[in-house]
Amino acid sequence: MEDIQNFQILWFVLIFILLLGYALLDGFDLGLAVLLPFLGRNKEEKDTLIASIGPVWDGNEVWLVTGGGALFAAFPHAYATAFSGFYPAMMLVLLALIFRGVSMEFRVNDPVRAGLWEKAFIMGSGLAALLFGVALGNIIYGVPLDDRMEYSGDFLTLLRPVPLFFGVAGFAAVLLQGSTWAVLKTEGEVQKRAFRAAGILTGINAVMAVIAFSMLAALFPLLSGNALFYLAAVMTIAGLTGLFFFVSKKNDAMPFWASSLSFTGLFLAAGSAQFPNLITASNDHNLSLTIYNSSTGLYTLQVMAVIALVGMPIVIGYTIFVYRLFKGKAKADNHY
Repeated sequence: MEDIQNFQILWFVLIFILLLGYALLDGFDLGLAVLLPFLGRNKEEKDTLIASIGPVWDGNEVWLVTGGGALFAAFPHAYATAFSGFYPAMMLVLLALIFRGVSMEFRVNDPVRAGLWEKAFIMGSGLAALLFGVALGNIIYGVPLDDRMEYSGDFLTLLRPVPLFFGVAGFAAVLLQGSTWAVLKTEGEVQKRAFRAAGILTGINAVMAVIAFSMLAALFPLLSGNALFYLAAVMTIAGLTGLFFFVSKKNDAMPFWASSLSFTGLFLAAGSAQFPNLITASNDHNLSLTIYNSSTGLYTLQVMAVIALVGMPIVIGYTIFVYRLFKGKAKADNHY
């Protein structure tokens, strides 16, 4: 029994890392897309911004696919409940991501409707970013589950005030990631606008963080004794404080890392509140899907751990390689 619990905890941590990787990496390109009309005033400036994410955006989504696959293999009951219960929301996210991806190509190769494809790129990115946050908010806050531990609500159930707030808070964090990526990858007038956007968004995120941490502390009283929750608060404060300093000093390299630290703190706070639940039941906590009652068998968890030991370093190594290969300031690229 102790062996399987160790592997269940291990897989909770690994899935957390995969989803955090997705949030940080795809977060900046979703945020940049939403900010595109504010940061780019003409086609060349917009081309430069899109070129900054062009080589990496599809690789960023590998983290989401891997996280979903790991959830399916390690905790199939939680996977089934989440993907069947949130089906309409999942389809909206999928459509948003599809339109976002194809619009980047169509924008270049269909110049007559380039403006339409640009709007699809912006709206698809914004909708995906918001819905991901709302989904996370529902998982943390809880959703109604029946006696078979299956979702018993409807689409409107997902749009309650608390999950919506978490969605907006996540959306603000994504926008901050996007603005700091633009600071890192651009120069001239575009970078000046990105610095202004980062400064405004840092203030918004500071307010959101205070509300989010207060809300988590009120919803989960046991967090008062959780060291990870306090570490998350320190990381978020340090990241936002660093952002205020680096943006005021017009340092173009550090704001992105400070934003990532703040984002990681928010994500860690959510994870510390959630553990060991995977999907919290709002109507009866005894029905919650946890890492203990929704996992696969010990042998499968052990085999997957070996695969992860080989696969995750490859994913991390490839990600580092790609970002090093395309480091430096972005230039307008006709391909995007």
